[in-house]
Amino acid sequence: MKKLITAGILLAILQIVFIQFAHAQLTALPDGGNKRASVSEGIGITNVTINYNRPAVKKRDGHIWGELIPAGYVDQGFGPSKAAPWRAGANENTTIEVSTDVKIEGQPLPAGKYGFFIAYDPNECTLIFSKNNSSWGSFFYKPDEDVLKVKVKPIPADKSVEWLKYEFTDETPSSAVVTLEWEKQVIPFKIDVDVVGTQLASFRKELRSEKGFNWEAWNQAAQYCAQNKTNLDEALMWTDTATSVNFGGDKSFTAWSTKAMVLDALGRSSESAEVMKKAYPFASSNELYFYARTLSRQKKGKEAFEVFKMNYDKHPNEFLTTAGMARGYSAIGDYKKALTYAQKAHDMAPDKANRDITDNFIKTLQQGKDIN
Repeated sequence: MKKLITAGILLAILQIVFIQFAHAQLTALPDGGNKRASVSEGIGITNVTINYNRPAVKKRDGHIWGELIPAGYVDQGFGPSKAAPWRAGANENTTIEVSTDVKIEGQPLPAGKYGFFIAYDPNECTLIFSKNNSSWGSFFYKPDEDVLKVKVKPIPADKSVEWLKYEFTDETPSSAVVTLEWEKQVIPFKIDVDVVGTQLASFRKELRSEKGFNWEAWNQAAQYCAQNKTNLDEALMWTDTATSVNFGGDKSFTAWSTKAMVLDALGRSSESAEVMKKAYPFASSNELYFYARTLSRQKKGKEAFEVFKMNYDKHPNEFLTTAGMARGYSAIGDYKKALTYAQKAHDMAPDKANRDITDNFIKTLQQGKDIN
């Protein structure tokens, strides 16, 4: 009896497995020989990703736009939508995902993943970003799922593109133009990002997480604000946290010098100078050298010289501080004394790379030019 029951159970299991395998699909190309593709671009800290399928022209030149891709909204003969736009590709939904809020052709689009459709028109196309990003094609398109619709003008192309493609063009630090290119038609749309705003929003969010339990994170956020002359009042509060004993930045030259940078950007130069006096005892020779270089690049020659001199007095007769003295005297226009220290540094150079650098110092100073 047990054997019969076991055999019966085994037969049932085999039937289930057979059914599952009967419905399983092997890995293969998309229907119609279309190619799967994905393209991404970073704009600031914003990631933009487009996933789509690429149909080919297949000798249908002159019969793509307005024929294979009909104008406007049509009944495709399948699915509930009786007025569907083009799926902006082939096979599954074309999707566009943005990791932060952006603007499309000047109109706001919240962070998220969207089904992307196009109602084609030879004079003005309607681009549709739908919250439905998982349906097959546009057979299930519903207007009430639209999040954003914008209109753009298609552009004739000089050369025919066989396989439909999306590209990012005309990139700037805060924007890019996405172009859909197929056959002899280009459909472009511009994505703009508030780079500073999204960066600050990200800082505020991350500083409330486990990342905010070290002084370096608060310092990084404040330093960004100082360098970009933005959000300075909040940045000053961030430097207070970075330099506090709680997170270990109270004896960090970097943390205190960032606070001084923020104060300087706020126009509070005397307070900035006092903070730097507090910072100097915590600085290493390298930190003082590169801080002085920053001052010299900012055309603050007198201040740069004072820091180079302080570093040399603390660490005399070392290659780095001696080279620093060459830079310091050069920053205040005393090329004769700068040359003396440059020649001394050349003799102390620890390797060829540094000898080459000091060689350039000497040649530049002999020409009566600043080496900074």
